[in-house]
Amino acid sequence: MQNLPVLIVEDDPDLLEAVCATLKLDGYTCLAASGGEQAIELLRTHAVGLVISDVQMRPMDGFTLLQIIRKIYPWIPVVLMTAYGEVDKAVAAMRSGACDYLLKPFDPHRLLAHVRQYLLTVNDEGEPEIVAEDPRMLTLLSLARKVAATSATVMLTGESGCGKEVLARFIHRHSPRASQPFVAINCAAIPENLLEATLFGHEKGSFTGASQAQAGKFEQANGGTLLLDEISEMPLGLQAKLLRVLQEREVERIGGSKPIKLDIRLIATSNRNMPTYVREGRFREDLYYRLNVFPLEILPLRDRPLDIVPLAQRILVQSTDAAQIRYALTESARQSLESYSWPGNVRELENVIQRAVILASGPIEPMHLNLPVSAVVDVSQEKTQVKQVKNDSPLCDIKSLEREHILQTLAAVNGSRKMAVQKLGISERTLRYKLQQYRLAQC
Repeated sequence: MQNLPVLIVEDDPDLLEAVCATLKLDGYTCLAASGGEQAIELLRTHAVGLVISDVQMRPMDGFTLLQIIRKIYPWIPVVLMTAYGEVDKAVAAMRSGACDYLLKPFDPHRLLAHVRQYLLTVNDEGEPEIVAEDPRMLTLLSLARKVAATSATVMLTGESGCGKEVLARFIHRHSPRASQPFVAINCAAIPENLLEATLFGHEKGSFTGASQAQAGKFEQANGGTLLLDEISEMPLGLQAKLLRVLQEREVERIGGSKPIKLDIRLIATSNRNMPTYVREGRFREDLYYRLNVFPLEILPLRDRPLDIVPLAQRILVQSTDAAQIRYALTESARQSLESYSWPGNVRELENVIQRAVILASGPIEPMHLNLPVSAVVDVSQEKTQVKQVKNDSPLCDIKSLEREHILQTLAAVNGSRKMAVQKLGISERTLRYKLQQYRLAQC
């Protein structure tokens, strides 16, 4: 296991240096930011396991930074530093989503205790089933590993095809139940009249066609993990029965009278906006809060551009293993993959790579990918676009702030991407992807 870096945000250079020195002496890696804007830039380009930020900063204070982190990187723990006599601010910080606070001045032992308690870690041996090179995905995996060690119910949300079941299996594989069954059921794929019997099981003769007793998915997963995929598609009537099973931790087969005790880890997934579903009365509020103990949102592929090519290469190897043929992506093909918006996420990427393997007889070129032309970046227009800089974005709108900063930098270097990435401190791959996002937003 390897600790992720700690990001220290402090506008007092002496205190910033002292905190970083304390952590480095204890073996931790630190990233230093003198303000909120620099902290946001570091979060976008680095995997971070913990943010420790001062409250009193200008122009962006610690509360504003906390709100941005909670919105864009909700899985990263945040500890706020505040002065004695400002306990009310510390309480407000906790209510706003901070995991803890430090009252200044604090001794090194208290600082290190907070870091040991909240810092996220990653597996330095890598994950055989998950490709994660984007900093935000690395941090999400670290948090998933942390919750895996508990028995907490996990709610995974994200667009279709972004890898919710893959992350669910990751959580099971790193849990104390790893040697026990992992049972998955897609609530949207089973007819409503069969879903209850599939979940809870049935006794012989309990309904027409029940020629023998059958254990349900809950029983099959006993001792292990049960994945309820696309839980938002479950009928309301069945939601009430599911709520009772979760509350009582026991299930009765249809037609049976003997309750069966359950010892399972439950993971639910949805590609819907669950709070909206609850407000519209399409999902029970009490069941939602029972499932949403530990929420994890998986980013769509377009929001983790550093994962696109590594994922494509992994899929390429898997697609060609059986034929013992090795295909390689040309540089232009890589650029095409990075420039596409991937509405179908990883599932669409798999289809594109498999199609390319069929069409290519040698190195894979953009023509073999056969991507929709309208969704691919026209790099030749880059120089024209970067001069169209707007200066009316509010400071708290981090996406607008980031866009303005990138476009201003490009305009200052006359559209030279090579010079821009040096000034911005990001990769050319990330820059290309960001520019594609801005073009699509103008369409």
